[in-house]
Order: sequence, then C-alpha cells, then structure tokens
Amino acid sequence: MKLLNIDYIPGKEVEALGIVKGTIVQSKNFGKDFMAGMKTLVGGEIVSYTEMLNEARQIAVKRMVDEAQELGADAILNVRYSSSSVMQGAAEVIAYGTAVKIIE
Repeated sequence: MKLLNIDYIPGKEVEALGIVKGTIVQSKNFGKDFMAGMKTLVGGEIVSYTEMLNEARQIAVKRMVDEAQELGADAILNVRYSSSSVMQGAAEVIAYGTAVKIIE
C-alpha cells in the first residue's frame, strides 16, 4: 500500500474511493507519567511519551490501511496525522487520507 502526502501519484491516473481513517485513544502509564513529571523539572525530551505517540501513530496508520484495503485501494493520498488530548492522561491520534485505486 502506497502512502503519500501529495494529491497524486506521479505518472498514474487514480480513482478516488473515499476518505479512510485510523484512530486510537492511548492513555499514559502512571509510572511513565510520574517520571515524565520529574523530567519536566530538568528539561529535555520525555522519551516515554515520544515512544507512546510513535506507537499510537503506527496503530492508527495500520487501521487506516486496513480500512483502505477493505475498499480495494492501491494507495492512500494526502495522508495526514492529528492528535489531541481527549481527557487528562489520554491522547487521541488519528491518521487519515483518500483511498485510491490506480488505473492502469
């Protein structure tokens, strides 16, 4: 499955199948949350949060790709990511784009 954040595939004609998305709401582990709070006192990257969000993005992309495959898509164009806090200690990550079929 090709994933592109442009609105075309160079040299190919495509048929749009529809918008696809994958989403996950991930919560923080209490231990990681406590250690992250300590890290804010000295500054620097909060590695446990970076890892948590990377994992959440991977899951969201997998769900988006699964949805596109159900439509018979060959690629997803205009892939975008978004995240937001849905409650204290939990974040939503969403991946979305346009599923397309490549016309030979």
